[in-house]
Amino acid sequence: MAVRYDESILEQRGRGQRKTLLEILLSDQTTKKNILWATLDYAAFGTGYQEYDRIAPEQVSGSQRGFIRSRNAKDTRNQIMRTRQKAEVFTPVWICDAQNNLIDEQWFGRQNVFHTTDSKNPAIRYPVSEKIKFPANRARNWKKYTDARRMEICCGEAPYLVSRYDSVSGEDIPILYRVGILDRKLRIVGENTETEADWLNWALRAFQSVYGFEYQGDSLFLARKNLFFTFLDYYDAQYGHLPEIKWLYRIATVISWNLWQMDGLKLVVPGSCTTRKMITHDLFGEEITEECPCPGCQDGGFLNHNGVYCVIKDWRAKTKRTFLSAMKGGGVRAGKRKRI
Repeated sequence: MAVRYDESILEQRGRGQRKTLLEILLSDQTTKKNILWATLDYAAFGTGYQEYDRIAPEQVSGSQRGFIRSRNAKDTRNQIMRTRQKAEVFTPVWICDAQNNLIDEQWFGRQNVFHTTDSKNPAIRYPVSEKIKFPANRARNWKKYTDARRMEICCGEAPYLVSRYDSVSGEDIPILYRVGILDRKLRIVGENTETEADWLNWALRAFQSVYGFEYQGDSLFLARKNLFFTFLDYYDAQYGHLPEIKWLYRIATVISWNLWQMDGLKLVVPGSCTTRKMITHDLFGEEITEECPCPGCQDGGFLNHNGVYCVIKDWRAKTKRTFLSAMKGGGVRAGKRKRI
């Protein structure tokens, strides 16, 4: 079963570190500030909880641990409102499994790589107990599989990446029965590394290879925690203890980059597009103030927004660039962004 770790571990500060693990998991690497609530669900709590306020560590730590609840723990009315306002619908684990299987079928060239399913009930699956076999093709070895980049769009609590629990029922899922993309990579790492150092190195690479974005800050925070605690789950299962805190910082930093907050329709930080005022003069020298809405919001689509375009990191190339440039196939690096 999934281990329910004491979340106080997130409030630890490593030696020589300026931030706690929690502060890193709340970081927005594009703005260098904290992620936004980006939802009105908490507005009744007052100042600091409004839609475009940033989530502060004290709001989700200490006596406030558990303040942000997963979707299955929210009341029905709240679930319905989130579905209506942001089209938030979480996918049952068996559907995540079926869709992730399609990716692996293409990679391995065969079906039922990690699980087989009951012919009468697809929600029942039987894990493959023996070591996963890879194709004879050298381009399809376990290292290539671990490094293969995958992304979950509008990731919510990231059920396609990791499945510590069923996002619909809330039930814990044992490691062998997990179906997420990262879960599969970590299983492969565990089966093919011989030393703890190798396991840590390749587990880190696995985390660097998975990406996801989400609009609502509470869901993003839960997704980040799910990935962080997944690392602890697999390490503990492999070695029977928790890793050194320096590795927790490395993993948390990767997660804060690879799971980012973004308006998926604009590719910018939520709420960052603005209406700007332009002052001109008429023939008689009188000032004329005009309001200029964001041109991208006026036109629709991804281009020409005056908001802050989200930045992601390519860990293998050791570069940063806007997600927009990555979609366009360009190489626009952060800090040297062309005007769009």
